[in-house]
This record gives sequence, structure tokens and C-alpha cells, in this order.
Amino acid sequence: MAAPPLADALQRFVEHLRVERRLADRTLAMYGDALRRLQAFARDDGVDLPAAKPHHLRTWIGRLRLAGLGPRSIAITLAAWRGLYRWWGREGVVRANPVDGLRPPKGPKPLPKALSVEHAVALAGHVPAPRGDPTPLQRALATRDHAIVELLYGSGLRVGELVGLDAAAGPQAAGWVDDADATAHVLGKGRKRRSVPVGRAALQALAAWRAERVVLARAGEPALFVGRLGTRLTPGQLRARLKSLAIDAGVPTHVHPHMLRHSFASHLLQSSGDLRAVQELLGHASISTTQVYTKLDFQHLAKVYDAAHPRAKRRS
Repeated sequence: MAAPPLADALQRFVEHLRVERRLADRTLAMYGDALRRLQAFARDDGVDLPAAKPHHLRTWIGRLRLAGLGPRSIAITLAAWRGLYRWWGREGVVRANPVDGLRPPKGPKPLPKALSVEHAVALAGHVPAPRGDPTPLQRALATRDHAIVELLYGSGLRVGELVGLDAAAGPQAAGWVDDADATAHVLGKGRKRRSVPVGRAALQALAAWRAERVVLARAGEPALFVGRLGTRLTPGQLRARLKSLAIDAGVPTHVHPHMLRHSFASHLLQSSGDLRAVQELLGHASISTTQVYTKLDFQHLAKVYDAAHPRAKRRS
């Protein structure tokens, strides 16, 4: 079978990833970057991509390393390239996958950053108070932000899961919060559904937000959390509001939505020691993904030891 025009072939592959594989938008963007790099390397070296050999791919990965691309980014790049050739194999364009056997360089695995319990609780309980007599818009935004933080920290939601929540359950709803059984039903990675408990503080904050939501939401808007224009809140808007809220609450570090998910997992594990339960609540497919929080927990214990034990000062 003859190879289709390269641009068309790459676009078809991206559509396959979006429609059939249902990759998240962020993952699609990273794969798109990787495919553009592959196309540029092949063009510069005069290589027909379907005819590329392992030594070509190895050379191009070497160039990415020399350019300063980190191990994680190279791993994502290889995954995109490998997926393209695997797809081409099914289409009959290539007979062998030149990326098979290539492995990304190993790099350090940084531990996720979590807030201390004190800072997380302070942030979750903080409701910004506008100066002077607040307007209805200011009150609504403050109430909304409080509910968002309570859900992120109290239920460990991903930012995409939170902004995907609708105000009411229904056949078209990606996710919703059921007040009756104190549960959030969300659509997670890989479009997999899961349900997580919602604590009393979050339910109270949500009830207050629902009473104020009419101030912001456009008529007919299904989203639970909306922005100033009355439409569904975007991840970027959420990150900006959370950063501002953390500064207002006096938290001495940059706070992003995933840090509250890390804090949820770390604090829950510290209290319960139940790794499997934390895995289920986070929606991790593999327990190995959740095990990073055991290292984070040990790191916390080590800091306590270093600060408190008279024989802990091992270095001058």
C-alpha cells in the first residue's frame, strides 16, 4: 500500500488518537509537538518517514537530548512516534516499527509537591473578603472559589474532572455532585468514570455556591462552575484564581490545582496507611502510580525525625 501524503497521514493519526483513543487535550497537544519534531527531522535529513530505520530515530532522539529535552519529554516523544508507526503498521504502510527497542534516558523522578496539613486546611477554609462593600459579583466569585478548593482538596479531583462537572445529573452530563449520597461522579483519564466521596465542608461550600451561581451563569449553561462570562470555567482560569487565592490566604508557596490533589492523597495516606483505598479514590489504573505517595509520606517522617531526634544531625 502506498504511503499517503505525510501531512494528511499525520492528521489522520491525530484524529485517531482524539476520536478512537480518546486522549486528553493536553496529551494530544504533546503528541502533536512530537510529530512535528519527527516531520522536521525527516525533512532536514531527506528521509521518507515510512522508510525510516531505527538508526534514524536513534539519531533524532540524540539531537533532542543535545537540545536539552528532558527524559520525561523524550519518553512522551517516543510514545508518540511509536504509536504513529504502530498505526501505520495496521494500515499496511510499514512492515516494522523502527521505534520498537528504543528507550528514553532514565531521569530522576521528582516527588509530587504537597502542602502541609496546616496550609491545606487554611487554604480550604479561606473565603476571600473583598474590601469595602462587596458587589454581588465579588460575593459569587469568592463563594465559587471556596467551593472549588474544598472539592479539589477534599475529594482529590483532577482539574479537568472539576471543570467538567455539571450543575445537575443527566444523560449528557460528564460529571456531577450528588448531594443526597455525598458523592462526586466524574469522568477521569481515558474517559473512565469513577465516584469519590464529598466531605461535609465541601457540600456546605457547594450549597453556598449554588445559591450564588445564578449571579454568574448564563441561562441554560450546564456547567457547575462558571467564569465571569457565565460559561464553563476553563483550567487556565481555575489555575489563576487558585494562585491568587493561595496568596490571599497567606500560603507561602505557589499553589496549583494538582498540588491539592497531591495533598489530598498524601494526607489521606498519612492518616490511614491504606494505599489501595487511595489508589481507588485517585482513579489510578496501577498501584505503582500511587506508591509515589509512600515516598512522600516517608519524606515527611524523615523531616520530623531530623527536626526532633537528638541523634538526627548526621551532617555538620
